[in-house]
Amino acid sequence: MAPMIQDNVEVNPANNHTTKPKPYTKLEETKLQDIASKKLINYGTKFERDIIVRSSGLYVYSAAGHKVLDWTSGQMSCLVGHGHPEVVKTIADHAANLDHLFSGMLSPPVLSLADRLTSVLPDGLDKAFFLSTGGESNEAAIKMAKVYTGKFEVVGLGASWHGMTAQALGAQYHFGRKGQGPVMPGMHMLPPPNTYRSIFRNSDGSYDWEKELDYGWDLIDRASCGSLAACIVECIQSSAGMHVLPTGYLKALKKHCEQRGMLLIVDEAQTGIGRCGDLFASVNFEGVVPDILTLSKTLGNGIPLSAVVTSNEIERVCSERDYCFYTTHVNDPLPAAVGDKVLEIVLRDNLVENSRLRGSQLRDGLLKLQQKYGCIGDVRGRGLMCGVEIVGDQKAKSPAIALARQIADKMYELGLWANLSSHSSFGGVFRIAPPIVITAQEIQDGLEIMQEAFRTTEGTMPLTT
Repeated sequence: MAPMIQDNVEVNPANNHTTKPKPYTKLEETKLQDIASKKLINYGTKFERDIIVRSSGLYVYSAAGHKVLDWTSGQMSCLVGHGHPEVVKTIADHAANLDHLFSGMLSPPVLSLADRLTSVLPDGLDKAFFLSTGGESNEAAIKMAKVYTGKFEVVGLGASWHGMTAQALGAQYHFGRKGQGPVMPGMHMLPPPNTYRSIFRNSDGSYDWEKELDYGWDLIDRASCGSLAACIVECIQSSAGMHVLPTGYLKALKKHCEQRGMLLIVDEAQTGIGRCGDLFASVNFEGVVPDILTLSKTLGNGIPLSAVVTSNEIERVCSERDYCFYTTHVNDPLPAAVGDKVLEIVLRDNLVENSRLRGSQLRDGLLKLQQKYGCIGDVRGRGLMCGVEIVGDQKAKSPAIALARQIADKMYELGLWANLSSHSSFGGVFRIAPPIVITAQEIQDGLEIMQEAFRTTEGTMPLTT
C-alpha cells in the first residue's frame, strides 16, 4: 500500500510511522509572502523575501527551489548542522517518551547534561541548570549575581548583545533599548573593545585597550552609587560585528571585578561548545574561569536550550538567600537530551579541532579576498566565527552599508548566506559562523561564491585582477 499524505508528512499505513516530510513544491511563494505581510508582527528585523521550506546539513532551501549554503548556522545556533541524524533521533525519542515535566521533577537527560557539561569545565564551574534562551540565562545569571553580592549595579560592554528580557537588555548596548522608557536602574557601560575603530591608540598606532579599559572603569567608579554587583561580557561581540576581545582583556576585566567585589559573567551563547576552535573561549583560550558562565544557541543546535553554570559556593549562598528563577521549561528533559547529544557529538567527533582547522582555512581565504578588494576594511575573528567589514574608504574607514547590501544580495543569489545588518553599531559587517561540521570543500565553495559576488558587484574597489 502506498504512503498517504497527512498534515505535511508521509505516513506509512503499515505501521503508522512518519517516513519523511511532505515536500512543499506546490506552494506559491507570492501567496506566502502575502500572508507574512498581513499576519505577522514585525519584531525588529526586515524579513527576507524567500520562504525557507527545508534545511539539511549545511544548506537551506526556499519554496522556489533555491539552495543556499548557510554560513550563519540559522541564528548562529545549528552547531552540528541542520537535521543532524543523531539529534533528530534524540528529539523523536524524547518527544515520544520523555518530553516535558513539572519543573520540580528531575529526569536522566537533565542529570546527564549537567554531569557532562561540568565535567569538561574547571573547578569553580561546578553546578548548572537549564533554561530556554540566551536572554533567559543571562537574566538568571544577573539575578544570581545580585542575590549573591547583595548589590544591584551591572556593567556591560558597549555594542554588546545579551537578550531582550529586562536585566539582560539593561546590560546590552547594541540595539533594542529605545521605545519603552527607563531600563533597569544601576546599569553602566564600558567602551566597546573595537581593535579596528577605537580612538585609543599607542604611539605606533596599535590599539591601547588597557588605557581604554582603565578609562571606562574610572567613569563607572564616578557614576556608581557603590553597589557594583557584576560585569557581563561576550568573548566575541558577534552582533556588534564579530569584534574579538584583545588578548589579555578578559583577565584584566576579571581583576577589575575582583577589586570591586563584583562577579564576572561570561556569555558564551555563540563562542561556546567549540565554535571558536576551543571548547570554551573564556576558559580554554583566555584561561579565565568566570564566576558565572552562560550558554545557549550552540548548546541546543537550534532547539531552545540555555544553561547557567556557577560555583558550589555561589550556588550555596544563593540557595540560602532564596534565589528563585522558576520557569515553565526549567530543566525540561527533551531540550536537555538534545544538549547532551550535541556535547557528546562535539567531543566524540573532535569537532573542536575541525573548527580550528576550518576556521584557519576560512580566515586565510578571507584575507586573500581582502588583498583583492579595497572595500574590505577589516577581517577578524577566531575559529569559525569571522567578520568581514565593508567600507567606502580604507583610510577613513567610512561604513559602506549600501554596498555591503548589494554584495550580500549577490552572494545569496549565487547560493551563500552570511548575515549582514544595517544597524549603526554594526557598520556593515558580514557575520560568518557556519556549523562546525563544515568540510574543507564547503569552505572552499563558500569562498568561491564570495569571490564571484565581489567580482560582479559594482563599487567593490578591485585592487588586483
